[in-house]
Amino acid sequence: MDAAEFRKRGKEMVDYVADYLEKIEKRQVFPDVEPGYLRPLIADCAPQDPESFEDVFKDIEKIIMPGVTHWHSPYFFAYFPSASSFPALLADMLCGGIGCVGFSWAASPACTELETVMLDWLGKMLNLPEEFLAGKDGQGGGVIQGSASEATLIALLAARTKIIRQVQSEKPELTETEIMGRLVAYASDQAHSSVERAALIGAVKIKNVPSDDTFSVCGSALKKVLDEDKAAGLIPFFFCATLGTTPCCSFDKLLELGPICNKENIWMHIDAAYAGSAFICPEFRHLLNGVEFADSFNFNPHKWLLVNFDCSAMWVKKRSDLIGAFKLEPLYLQHHHQESGLVTDYRHWQIPLGRRFRSLKLWFVLRMYGVKGLQEHIRKHIRLSHQFEHLVLQDERFEICAEVVLGLVCFRLKGSNELNEALLKSINDAKKIHLVPCHLREKFVLRFAICSRTVESTHIRFAWQHISQLATDLLKTWEQNHHQQ
Repeated sequence: MDAAEFRKRGKEMVDYVADYLEKIEKRQVFPDVEPGYLRPLIADCAPQDPESFEDVFKDIEKIIMPGVTHWHSPYFFAYFPSASSFPALLADMLCGGIGCVGFSWAASPACTELETVMLDWLGKMLNLPEEFLAGKDGQGGGVIQGSASEATLIALLAARTKIIRQVQSEKPELTETEIMGRLVAYASDQAHSSVERAALIGAVKIKNVPSDDTFSVCGSALKKVLDEDKAAGLIPFFFCATLGTTPCCSFDKLLELGPICNKENIWMHIDAAYAGSAFICPEFRHLLNGVEFADSFNFNPHKWLLVNFDCSAMWVKKRSDLIGAFKLEPLYLQHHHQESGLVTDYRHWQIPLGRRFRSLKLWFVLRMYGVKGLQEHIRKHIRLSHQFEHLVLQDERFEICAEVVLGLVCFRLKGSNELNEALLKSINDAKKIHLVPCHLREKFVLRFAICSRTVESTHIRFAWQHISQLATDLLKTWEQNHHQQ
């Protein structure tokens, strides 16, 4: 394909994507395929001779689309949102076109510098404490990671390196292995599984701190676990606080937890993967109060801030903590500006060496929506979640299982877990809308997350009527079966 054909085909692809997104609600939200559906539809091995673009293009609808779950459909209410917008898609195209691998400043100065400035822009939108911003001569700063899972792992590994060095300076007789065996990380029993996975990869013990009846971790619960572990000779070193848990969007009590972590020399990382976007709205910023005690903070613009995956924003108070843990300087990666103090080499802030020019997406979206446009997007989703909550509360067969704060509603039929499992199955088997469940304590609960950029009040009403009708049908057969037994 030469540049002339690329121009032609590029325009066709843009039209195809625009049509796909404009007409997405006509597509069934969840696919009808079985595992292994794709292999029989394509050749056993790559073609020896080149094929035409037309041949490839016509296979998109034939082979790919039948197996796609349409995350951007206004009938998709599962997981959490996956952001998408036309400015971000165009920026992604430019990123692919430039094609730089930005592991150091010299590898592409704009790639590094735009990221530093965009994370300062974003930090100011959230009203983050000054220490988290790079500014002209700050000690902190932001970085774009691939996902919140990566951000948690990076924070945990940096905390681990820092504590090992501290302990060894105080007790030189202890080996690194002996210290590692005594380290403990902590997170809420509601925290995302990626936190446990970070500890697994980091080869340290992790303990769940029990959450209260609002599914939040409070200071006294953390203190109790820390006191027990210190008495047993263990070394607490890392706590991951969650703002907006995956099961029910609950918030750990930062103002109680932060001072304890600071006093006990424990690295506090805040995972606000989903909820963080809402903190750009002044009326939700109080949910981040206590961030001033944290060592690192992360949220995903690629969930709820209209920036396509992958774009996970992470800030640290002391970037030397990250760089100190991951810095290696082979000759082939060195450049003559690296000691200037003005230069960030992001390879020291992350797990991979290479990185895409992801800040372009942030730049395009922040400029083309403006803070006000993004705030309105967040507020609209939250209004729609309260609309759904209101519909649920009007039907006495149902109950709401956790406070609705942002764009997630946790609800269920009053009754057994088996009944609710059957309801979820009938919802997802009908494939008109898509939901996923969670467990809150011993209850099986349905999660209804407002996800699509294009979702409107009509889609919420449709979803509720559909759920309500399926519940009516289910309860009828459930009672009949019960009577027969």
